[in-house]
Amino acid sequence: MRDATHQDAHPIDDAYLLFEHAPVSLWVQDFRGIRRQFDLLRANGVEELGFYLAKHPDLVTQCMQQIAVRDVNLETVRMFGAESKEHLLANLDRIFRDGMVHHFHDELLALWRGAVSWSGEGVNYALDGAALDILLHWRILPGHEESWDRILVTIENITERKRAEQRLHHLFDAAPISLWEEDYRELKRFFDDLRAQGVDNLQGYLNLHPAVVDHCMGLIRVLDVNQKTVDIFGAESKAHLLANLPRILRDDMRAHFEQELVDLWQGRLAYRREGVNYTLHDEPIHVQVDLRIMPGHAEDFAWVLVAIQDITARKKAEEYLYYLGTHDILTGLHNRAFFQETLQHLAVDRHDPITLLVADLNGLKEVNDALGHEAGDNLIRRAAEVLKASFTIETTVARVGGDEFVAVLPGVPVA
Repeated sequence: MRDATHQDAHPIDDAYLLFEHAPVSLWVQDFRGIRRQFDLLRANGVEELGFYLAKHPDLVTQCMQQIAVRDVNLETVRMFGAESKEHLLANLDRIFRDGMVHHFHDELLALWRGAVSWSGEGVNYALDGAALDILLHWRILPGHEESWDRILVTIENITERKRAEQRLHHLFDAAPISLWEEDYRELKRFFDDLRAQGVDNLQGYLNLHPAVVDHCMGLIRVLDVNQKTVDIFGAESKAHLLANLPRILRDDMRAHFEQELVDLWQGRLAYRREGVNYTLHDEPIHVQVDLRIMPGHAEDFAWVLVAIQDITARKKAEEYLYYLGTHDILTGLHNRAFFQETLQHLAVDRHDPITLLVADLNGLKEVNDALGHEAGDNLIRRAAEVLKASFTIETTVARVGGDEFVAVLPGVPVA
């Protein structure tokens, strides 16, 4: 073990060894040329560099060419595919080009504002021409803040990470169901404020203050949607959809959003619910919404994933099956099963008086025998039409037998 009181004989050599063999790309750069360029601009009356660069974009490239590289370490040589330091330094124009212009623009703005450090992502190029996604940090070393002649730069190769992010984004964008990335942080802060004010029952609070539901809807930020979402809601593009969210999320959605708020308030961070949204052509669509606060964000609600499936066809099929199960196909009136179910409901929740009007068709058999069953069916349909026209839409009128009909009139006394 090293003696804590031992003094290295060559601390400068050790420092250089640390620089040379560090497992991250290190550069010592000289920005004096950029400093002189800035001084010249200020002497000519330039106050806002951003506006100036918008009119003179070539200045970014000129400033890139002003960078003098004093040294690099071995990891830098390896990362950029050079044969040696000399080989790398002789080919800097092949490394600092094209995509680097975008992030170097932001670096120049930071320097102009007086920043002594900067971090950001960008693009450099290996000597074989391969683009490298990089995470770059630089700092003006202490004592060199006026001259800018010693800048320490670190570069991390994040190409694999960026590829993984792109792959995940492609999976998101190509998913066969509608996906939404949303930010609920403002909603979480609103909840925290309510609790600080002593609110412990959100449902009761919403009953007293119904406008809060609309306020909460306005607190949600949609970060991204996928292509399936654009298709389902009939938008021209993501931007078109995001600019018209109030036309999609309205009317019937309010009720299930209120329940969503109560669920989140109670700590339920994932759930499924059905509701109604609207396309940008004002067509209602039945949707199944799956919402999940993503792992690691239970405390801030900063990342919420919402999946929406269009279940309109399924709902129509269910409604049709329900219709078949509760209606008489010949007449369109309710059937015997629905009539019996109605009586059971009335027995549980009875409101006297209740009147039952029972009717049948005389002579149906004779019509069938003389003119055929088609004529008899026409007679039954005509009788059903007369009954439907005789009562309000709230009255249950049912065909309970071959030629037997019943009308249920709750709250109507016998005449």
